[in-house]
Amino acid sequence: MPPLYDLLFGFLDGLAGHLALTAYLLAVTDEQAVWRRLKKLPPLLLSPLAAVLLTVGLNAVPELETFQYFIFSFAILVMCTVWVRWAWQFGFWRAFAATCMASIFQVATTALCAMLFWIVLLGERNLPAVLLMGLHVIISIAATLLLYKLRFGMWFCLLLDNESAIWRTALLLFALDATVEMFYFMVNGVRPQYLLLYYLLLAFMVVLMTALIVYLAQRFDAARKMQAQQDIIAQQRLYEQDLETIRREVRAFRHDYKNLLAGLSQQAGAGELEDLRRTLSALDLGFDLRLGKKIQSSTQIGNLQIPEVRSLLLNKLAAMQEKGVECRLEVLYPVVAVGMDVWDFVRCLGILIDNAMEAAMDADKPWVEILLLAQDGQVFFRISNPYENNIEPEKMWNDGWSTKGTGRGVGLHSYQRILGRHPNASPCTGWENGVFVQELTVEGRL
Repeated sequence: MPPLYDLLFGFLDGLAGHLALTAYLLAVTDEQAVWRRLKKLPPLLLSPLAAVLLTVGLNAVPELETFQYFIFSFAILVMCTVWVRWAWQFGFWRAFAATCMASIFQVATTALCAMLFWIVLLGERNLPAVLLMGLHVIISIAATLLLYKLRFGMWFCLLLDNESAIWRTALLLFALDATVEMFYFMVNGVRPQYLLLYYLLLAFMVVLMTALIVYLAQRFDAARKMQAQQDIIAQQRLYEQDLETIRREVRAFRHDYKNLLAGLSQQAGAGELEDLRRTLSALDLGFDLRLGKKIQSSTQIGNLQIPEVRSLLLNKLAAMQEKGVECRLEVLYPVVAVGMDVWDFVRCLGILIDNAMEAAMDADKPWVEILLLAQDGQVFFRISNPYENNIEPEKMWNDGWSTKGTGRGVGLHSYQRILGRHPNASPCTGWENGVFVQELTVEGRL
């Protein structure tokens, strides 16, 4: 069994590494509510303690000496993933991907500390261990602030939003993390005169990996925007078809109105006021059924002067019509700008509308009411739908929670995370008398 001093040193060294990993986790997840996450830090301290116990167990099995480092590193990665899943309420693959990315930076920091130790101190190995651990934490905090400044977390989170490929992204990051760990482990076989070059090469490798992640995120973002542009074109065609339908109906009505007026005049002249009233009511109802709703919808849509938002609503209106969900749309005053990234705004609206449409399908008479108001530099969005089941407010924002079962609900959690990047956006949720309401208020303009 290793001496007590070695065990204590191993625990403190592991503690410093975990603190550095936590700092990088805040950066890669683009966390804004830092204190809220740090309040959940104490359970993570069990990980370095468990790592010390694992070291004792591995030392008792000499046959595993060659693989001790990798078993040790993988065990810590798993324990940290479990903590991230609890602290951030992420799904497994999202938590695993974030932990792997943070681990890559943490190993790079360890290599940087070793490089500084080699350059500045010329190989002096009698420094207090606490000083080296403190240097590790300080460099990690500085690197975390740099990542925040470069908005790396925004790109990384965008890459994780690709739900269909999240597991592939996580496995890619695990492979990159394993490569960095293996490369760092091989330092023991490098001659002293090549150590500086070796550490520089390792740091360069991590920079390339970081650039790769940003590149993949930008490619995904570009593909998403291209798809949105194609949707805009398709929905604009649908919009034009509706306008053409209205034009044809108006022409047909104008062609018949003289005959209609002649019949109404004959009824009025004969004193058939009750029949006249019924006829006028039937004509008014027929007009509403044939043209009224289309004209009203077209007028409301016309107030949306942001192409991306207009495309989204046209698409959702068509989807609701296909599913038999009645949609009541009101767009009061022209909406020309919104005080947040337009694609983030579209994603938020899409999440809320999809959830409302899915929940409304369970009602006997499904309906969704959408209100969009722009006034005094403020954009207000409100969506309502019928919902008779019970709601658990404390769980509805968790990643993977859904009224349809676990593992499905990622929308509201993504919605909350998007709004975390926009302090001028204020959400509000309410549920009363069988009606579920979601509101979003965005202050300011672009």
